[in-house]
Amino acid sequence: MKRLMMTVFAVGCLAAVAAGAPAASAPAKDSFAAGYHRIDITPPLGVPLSGYYHRRLMTGILDPLHATCLAFSDGTHRAAVVAVDNLQIADSVMAQLKEAVTAKTGLPPEAIFIHASHIHTGPSVGTKGVSVNPSDAEIVRLSNSLLSSRLSDGVKYAFDDLAPARILLGRGEAKGISFIRRYKMKDGTTRTNPGVNNPDIDHPIGHPDEQLQLVRFVREGKKEIALMNFQCHPDVIGGTKCSADWPGLAARLLEKAFDGEVEAVLINGAQGDTNHIQTKVKEGEVVPRRYEMSKHMARTVVGAALQVWGKCVPAPAGRVAYGMRNVRIESHRGKPEELPLAHKYVELHKAGRGAEIPGKGMNHTTVVAGAYRMVELEHGPDFFMMPVSAVAIGTTLAFAGFPGEPFTWMGLETKAQSPFRMTVPACTTNGSRGYFPVESAYAEGGYEAATSRFAPGSAERLVAGQVAQLKELYAADAAK
Repeated sequence: MKRLMMTVFAVGCLAAVAAGAPAASAPAKDSFAAGYHRIDITPPLGVPLSGYYHRRLMTGILDPLHATCLAFSDGTHRAAVVAVDNLQIADSVMAQLKEAVTAKTGLPPEAIFIHASHIHTGPSVGTKGVSVNPSDAEIVRLSNSLLSSRLSDGVKYAFDDLAPARILLGRGEAKGISFIRRYKMKDGTTRTNPGVNNPDIDHPIGHPDEQLQLVRFVREGKKEIALMNFQCHPDVIGGTKCSADWPGLAARLLEKAFDGEVEAVLINGAQGDTNHIQTKVKEGEVVPRRYEMSKHMARTVVGAALQVWGKCVPAPAGRVAYGMRNVRIESHRGKPEELPLAHKYVELHKAGRGAEIPGKGMNHTTVVAGAYRMVELEHGPDFFMMPVSAVAIGTTLAFAGFPGEPFTWMGLETKAQSPFRMTVPACTTNGSRGYFPVESAYAEGGYEAATSRFAPGSAERLVAGQVAQLKELYAADAAK
């Protein structure tokens, strides 16, 4: 184990390669069961919304927010996968959520896989940062208390809903709604979100992953559960009204397509370098904006799921297992000569004098965010221990969680290297630490690399650690 973890740059130990039962207690092949519950977590009016570098207070509701809870059991081992309509959940709040779930279900923390869809129209879960101020502390505390109570109830109800289930797998494509947002400009620079029909654009840096993965849990005597996996940055709507954006809208739209006989959830994959913005728009072409665009994206994702629905292939279930591995990631600290200017920009921004900071649009945001990153890391740490999480069902299905915003390459590479029949990458899972740019992005520049607290090579190390964990989970089940 020590040699393996050194090879993948991982530090620490596998918290739980599986549920820990001896081989003699391996479950029967037909004992797999799945449960489902969706619970409302819409916060109170006035709670600050996360996602931007300015304060926004919630003034209304476009559509409600939910925690969608999946429960899995093989008769001996159990695990939960939860999709939360939220930008991100800070480590301290994540610990509170897991404690609440453990208290109500008895699950160990490593068996609880909590994924935030990364919407930008949901409540802040902490008062640290530039988008909230100290006066918001009490309403944020109340909102977090609501989230903890509701989410833990939802997981319990999902286990109460367990029923024998079969697994079917399918793959399709949802095209034209996810675009690489990093562009090489004609002058050789790199820009994030350079604008629509910008004549200075040369080419996007990479290609989006347009694959739609579909898992159907066909249950005895209860509604079927449908899990969709797609990847795009859910920053579509803006404003001050809460919404689950396209991930939440897609789940509910799929349910409507089956007249309520199917219960659905969407897991957002590796989305850190993508968004919905089509930078080349032809004359006369209509591109929906904001909430209408979010609805359009949901329809496109659901359309891809419906196209493969009847073609899904049965796959065996098996033992429910889980793991959590810590990977050592070096810190992306600023250089000593960069710090005086970084401090100046942070002070200007906090004083409401952001107009004095250079740059326009996303370039301005890049300068501001980069300054905050350097100031935050001025006195360390030199490295971070980063958890990658996994839940597996037999040798068929695996959920692969990263505690931040992985670039497209990370999702593609995890799926390619995983031994499971289907692997579901998940962003902002069991924590949220920011962007994980691929190594080449640091030399190229742009918002993601400027703001990332992690040094070049971090994305590659995280993938290596996750793949090693998946292979161990797979081998443990295959051996039985």
